[in-house]
Amino acid sequence: MTRTSYQTGLAAEALCRFALRLKFYRVLASRYKTPVGEIDIVAARGKTLVAVEVKARATREAALESISPQQRARIANALQAFTLRHPRFAGCDLRFDVMIAAPRRWPAHIENAWQAD
Repeated sequence: MTRTSYQTGLAAEALCRFALRLKFYRVLASRYKTPVGEIDIVAARGKTLVAVEVKARATREAALESISPQQRARIANALQAFTLRHPRFAGCDLRFDVMIAAPRRWPAHIENAWQAD
């Protein structure tokens, strides 16, 4: 990954965290790493715990296509690891969202982008 794409990713994640806060989500973690996977943003609203994958893409279709089934499984496993490490979230509903950060646009938030298997 080049330095420019890394910095673009960091900026996209920061903008998405801000957008989530405006939608009354509590951002619990950013770039949450576990041995089984990484989550760009872990957030909560009410009784829902959300793993948010941030994609800097021009279109919704490109963003969704860029998340492979293996990556989805890793994110789901990482969210399970998060609940094990933070038992107060164990009873929450789990959801997997995608946020698309396109150039010069407000991030698009796709709620419940996929279901965990």
